[in-house]
Amino acid sequence: MKTFLAASSTLLAIASLGAHHNFRSEFDADRPFKLSGTVTRVEWFNPHTWFYLDVREIKDDAGKALNMGMEMGSPNALMRAGWKRDAMKIGDEVVVEGFHAHTRKDIGNAHVVILVKTGQRLFAASSAGK
Repeated sequence: MKTFLAASSTLLAIASLGAHHNFRSEFDADRPFKLSGTVTRVEWFNPHTWFYLDVREIKDDAGKALNMGMEMGSPNALMRAGWKRDAMKIGDEVVVEGFHAHTRKDIGNAHVVILVKTGQRLFAASSAGK
């Protein structure tokens, strides 16, 4: 039984390492952005919270606003930074300061999110360290 528990714990630890990544492995700290758009989806999950928005400044191949996924910190880190789960809703207008991904144009790492309706500026618990 102890062997089974030890093996299970090891497998869970390895699986969680694969789910989490170093900021610099996916995002480029030398490519900051400031984008605005309309929130289309919010996902509060560990290890990272994600939200998606139709970005006005970037168009997709069909000429429509690009729908970008924005990585933020964990739900706990966001709550410690002043977020509430209902702070950002589908349809909200936001301004996002963050960093582009190295290889994909449809994802970014949010550093700060400004809620246009209230003017509230929230730290996104980014792992960028800036």
